[in-house]
Amino acid sequence: MSASPSPTVPSLDLNDDPSTTLESATWALAALIATLNDVATKPPAEVLAANPQRTAVLEAVGLIHRDGGVPALHPSYRYPDGPTNHSAAQARLSSLRQAVEAAAGDQGRTGGWADQDDEVLRNQGRASAGTGRAIAGKVIPALPGLAERLDVQGSRVLDVGTGIAALALALAEALPRAKIVGVDVMERVLAMAREELADAGTEAVGRVTLRHADVADLEEPGAYDMIWLPAPFLAEAALTQALPRLIEALKPGAWIIVGTNPAASDPLRQAVAGWHAVRNGGNAYDADRMTNALLAHGLQDERKFPTVPGGPVLVAARRP
Repeated sequence: MSASPSPTVPSLDLNDDPSTTLESATWALAALIATLNDVATKPPAEVLAANPQRTAVLEAVGLIHRDGGVPALHPSYRYPDGPTNHSAAQARLSSLRQAVEAAAGDQGRTGGWADQDDEVLRNQGRASAGTGRAIAGKVIPALPGLAERLDVQGSRVLDVGTGIAALALALAEALPRAKIVGVDVMERVLAMAREELADAGTEAVGRVTLRHADVADLEEPGAYDMIWLPAPFLAEAALTQALPRLIEALKPGAWIIVGTNPAASDPLRQAVAGWHAVRNGGNAYDADRMTNALLAHGLQDERKFPTVPGGPVLVAARRP
């Protein structure tokens, strides 16, 4: 029997009772997060069958279809392995926690990640491990010469805004000859990173170095074979100041890979993206604007790599 066509997620109908509809959408997101966490360690069919009420919520919102009576997740959420499922769940959980804080009025917040509690920072950081695996498994092999560079003993990678170092560790595990330097402006999160690395207990930990530093002040000409820059987490002024310094820090022929937000496809997503960026001290750069900025700084061979639907777009470019 051929599979049923992939369902589309219905748009929100706010005509009758807007607040109830929005609350229901929040519970649907909670159902998705919990399901993604469960399928990280169990077969999806087993997970969906074990919690029929939760599965019914996902089916009602269009995230489940049935193939021969067997429920299956929407294709957008069929990740290749358990760790990626878990990372996706953690990213959405982090976003949901921030939304709850915003609903409470953000009392005392001045903006930026420094205002987030430890649990949000851990969730956001652990989610970045999936990005690290995607960079190592899909992006690096697709960029001419980069895999060969990073297969040289002592090659160097800079992880900007390393957070709890989950992405740095994922890169170190995937690139056994490379040294990863993780920098962050938050000493509190670096303390958490040291704990995470100590708990990891793998050989790769020894090739991860953490530094308390502001990337806008970086002065390391020609030091790195690859740089990872999660652009949405930097304020626009900081990003503008940091970008030429990061490009200067690339070795000739080396690559910078930049995480960016996709261009929003509808007014609601555009508005939410703008609020989220300002609230977290970020910026409004999307993939197209970042590509243009890299080219304006003299980089070449620009490439774009979509991740999951609605997720970040990785933009890469090479120093001549």
